[in-house]
Amino acid sequence: MINSYKDLIVWQRSMELVVEIYRLSDLFPKSEIYGIVSQMRRAAVSIPSNIAEGRKRSTRKDFRQFIIIAYASASELETQIEISKRLNFIKLEEYLKTDALLLETIKMLNKMISTLKN
Repeated sequence: MINSYKDLIVWQRSMELVVEIYRLSDLFPKSEIYGIVSQMRRAAVSIPSNIAEGRKRSTRKDFRQFIIIAYASASELETQIEISKRLNFIKLEEYLKTDALLLETIKMLNKMISTLKN
């Protein structure tokens, strides 16, 4: 039984993703601290934040809307991770690990969006 947003697997995975993005972005060039590092961190933090806020809303429709926002932030982060890979800010191994966690989160969000629609 789900009593709190903290019980949601998607929230737990997205929190792991935030930690991974912070760890990973610490390795980026210092010149990117106000560039892609800042954008990636904001997008990552937005995912569990919107899940939590949406879960506390009073209606299913509101919750779904916040899950859609979290999904959009995940898509934004997906692009930023790809850019980071192409600019060689991250190694392939790190990219694959982070991308897999992000993909898992995106799939769960997508399923929640579909489930909450019905």
